[in-house]
Amino acid sequence: MAELTGIYTASHTPVMLNFPDRIPTELRTEIFGAYEAMGRDFEAGRPDALVVLSNDHLHNFFLDNFPALCIGVGESYESPIEHWLKAKRRVFTGDQAFGAYLLQEALKADFDPAFSMELVLDHGSLTPLELAGLDPDLPIVPILFNCVQPPMPTMRRCYQFGKFLGEAMRRYDGAERVAILATGGISHDIATPRMGMVNREFDETLLQLMEAGDPEAVVKYATDEVHTAGNGAEEIRMWMAAMGAAGGLPFKRAYYKAVNDWYTGIGIGHFGRNSLAAVETVNG
Repeated sequence: MAELTGIYTASHTPVMLNFPDRIPTELRTEIFGAYEAMGRDFEAGRPDALVVLSNDHLHNFFLDNFPALCIGVGESYESPIEHWLKAKRRVFTGDQAFGAYLLQEALKADFDPAFSMELVLDHGSLTPLELAGLDPDLPIVPILFNCVQPPMPTMRRCYQFGKFLGEAMRRYDGAERVAILATGGISHDIATPRMGMVNREFDETLLQLMEAGDPEAVVKYATDEVHTAGNGAEEIRMWMAAMGAAGGLPFKRAYYKAVNDWYTGIGIGHFGRNSLAAVETVNG
């Protein structure tokens, strides 16, 4: 039986790595410090493996074949796939046995994920791992959600998958300690006239509902209002899955800031009894 040492949520945007100077130095230091704090908290749990919940930005999948969910079962994962991303090229170690276990358990639990032994990870997975300073040799299992092209898995289905995932991870006997990083969102719009506009009200309400500990209210709000927060906000599906995996553990935001010049509402949070300490900030 594995201990789930931490469940973390964090935004991702390539602008963080490609254009860090588009925001004031003080704000950039504050945001990067929040990611580094998440990394320190994560490493304090000494996990043996990490499940990364992210989405594919039309790199591994396209309109000819786009699964709702895909579990990585590879021995390794190259990243990033984007040649333009200003990040060190690296190869993450895969935990093939753990990925295969989760795939089999998902099928037994009446979920029907795709699987791949040849995923290449894009900025969605790499950015938070890079900014948190996590060990690239830590074995990972990537699980990619369709947050790009309708029809997408519903918010409720992602929450239900997360419940399965948390239970399955706790039953796993191939590692002593495991963790989850769910990355994406919060509000942002890509390649539309609203690009650069951040819906702070949506972000704040979502975080407040999560902190209130009412999953039904969170799922309903996410379902009903995500359209107001931009096409990139569809990535909160991974946050729904993390909430499901938490199994009722309390959520605590560690950081939030609406950053228009990075096109994104930047949020970081943690599920657990000893939650990641919040970074004191005045949201703008």
